[in-house]
Amino acid sequence: MILTRLATAWALFQGLLIEALPFLLIGVLISAGARWFAPGGRWLRRLPSHPLLGPLTGAALGFALPACECGNVPVARRMLSGGAPLGAGLGFLFAAPVLNPIVIASTWAAFPDQPWLLLARPVGAVMVAVGLALLLGLVGEPALLQADLLAERRLHQPLAAVGLLERSSGLVGAPAPPALGAAADAAPPRPPLAELMKHASQEFLQLALLLVMGCVIAALVQSFVPRSWLLAVGGAPTLSILALMLLALVVSVCSSVDAFLALSFAAQVTPGALLAFLLLGPVIDLKLVSLLGLLFRPRGLVLTTAGAGLMVLLIGQWVNLWRQ
Repeated sequence: MILTRLATAWALFQGLLIEALPFLLIGVLISAGARWFAPGGRWLRRLPSHPLLGPLTGAALGFALPACECGNVPVARRMLSGGAPLGAGLGFLFAAPVLNPIVIASTWAAFPDQPWLLLARPVGAVMVAVGLALLLGLVGEPALLQADLLAERRLHQPLAAVGLLERSSGLVGAPAPPALGAAADAAPPRPPLAELMKHASQEFLQLALLLVMGCVIAALVQSFVPRSWLLAVGGAPTLSILALMLLALVVSVCSSVDAFLALSFAAQVTPGALLAFLLLGPVIDLKLVSLLGLLFRPRGLVLTTAGAGLMVLLIGQWVNLWRQ
């Protein structure tokens, strides 16, 4: 029995990894391309910093980027390290996995007879992204972001917002910073192509290692926790939502194909539970935790999980009242 479950876990691990790696590579390439075409990321700092407009703008960028939640992590990290407003970076991170064209097309292909879901999923994703951006913004960047990301981010902040000591460049005897005129605003040179490829390769290997760890955990949990237990309460209005949220955390399937997985049990669960499954997985799951750990401190991971879970539960409850 144990050997059979381990064999199942191995098969699941391979499926999750093969499914996620191409999108992770796409995300790294997009991040490297942004560094090449827009060195210094000046356009990132022009994104709106308004509490609502910022996350909405970041979410809208997802329409142009065909990457799932795994691929969005390196792109979001590039946005934040380049000085993008926190709300815009978080809005992209949490909403883009659902708003990209591949996911919208796959949702329509899986549920062509349920047009409400094609509208409810993107709208719900934007609501969750804006809510999480507002929640995490209350924590403050020093307590939210990892130290290396925060240090890199401060290097791209204007001196009016971040002092020299915070940039770790205000040392006694250090060369004087450039004037705040044209020299400070001059576009930095593009990095050499060899350096860019080396950086991208290192980033991909680092993220791939974390992805492997997450896929191992997700495969083991899927193999030893029968999915039928979670679907047994599919008809209960609230328990079905909680069960499908837990299932989304466990199966850790990419947002580009999760609609087809949801199709296999859609008839057994409530509409709110079905939507909850499609909303929570792109924000947080077992394979994604290690990747998000490159961006957030533990407090940020806990708040992301709790905040997303609460908002998805409320959205699912409202849908059950609306559809039943």
